[in-house]
Amino acid sequence: MKKYIITAALSVFSMLSVSAQAKKNTQVSLLYQNYISIKSALASDDAEKASKAASQFIKSSSDVKSNIISEKELTTIKEDARIIAASKNIAAQRKSFYQLSDHMIALTKEFKVSQNPVYVQYCPMAEASWLSDESKIINPYYGKSMLSCGNVKSVIK
Repeated sequence: MKKYIITAALSVFSMLSVSAQAKKNTQVSLLYQNYISIKSALASDDAEKASKAASQFIKSSSDVKSNIISEKELTTIKEDARIIAASKNIAAQRKSFYQLSDHMIALTKEFKVSQNPVYVQYCPMAEASWLSDESKIINPYYGKSMLSCGNVKSVIK
């Protein structure tokens, strides 16, 4: 009987732990989806759309609890997104996207943000990486002028 109670208690604890991790992943997944919207807007040379997507990213980041992502890290990614949201200059937005991408790559390695593979891509001209939900290169750093410049650096599953 004691063995059954211990096994049942461990099962409940395991389910709660999985549920808590799923909730954390969901909150970070929302950030990832907003990040992808920023990346897509930059790749299509649309500063206004990038600004709106960054505003949504900031809103989503406000819902992330500091026990999931440190307050320092949240502040950093919010600041990167604020610069993108406040600017109507695509070059300035892209410059801030460098830092945002570095932070999002680290978060994506820590949390499962998608059921599908997440591609870490790299542009040698910009000397910068970004995340993508597809293997096809659609470069946010140069947009239409060099849309396919880059390669897949790694895959996060």
